[in-house]
Amino acid sequence: MRALIQRVSEASVTVDSKLIGQISAGLLVLLGVTDSDTETEARKLALKVAKLRIFNDDAGKMNLSVLDKAGEVLVVSQFTLYADARKGNRPSYVAAAHPDHATPLYQYFSDLLRQEGLRVANGQFGANMDVRLLNQGPVSIWLDTADF
Repeated sequence: MRALIQRVSEASVTVDSKLIGQISAGLLVLLGVTDSDTETEARKLALKVAKLRIFNDDAGKMNLSVLDKAGEVLVVSQFTLYADARKGNRPSYVAAAHPDHATPLYQYFSDLLRQEGLRVANGQFGANMDVRLLNQGPVSIWLDTADF
């Protein structure tokens, strides 16, 4: 499971010009799932995201988590995080999980963040979405459960 996490002042997602998810200060999580991912990877990643210390404390050091800041999280599915562009100019997405496998894990990941006490908004899995964000910092962090 992969996530591109961006610290944001605000973020939103629309589908067909309809607002379906919106947060104020917190994290935008672009989430990719591969076929070998299970609830174990979702759990590891959700806990890492919830506790990741990338918000400034009073001294200006990145020492606080989204939980510490009572921030919000917008989770958006993004199969393109598993793009393979090593050959040619057209990326291959064969490593991205089929929606039948990825959708429940995406939902489970979001539910785990809610269980941690976070307010979570979601995109629409598989839809063509417009994602707007105001990256604060800017801070962007790449996480892959294969690395931890």
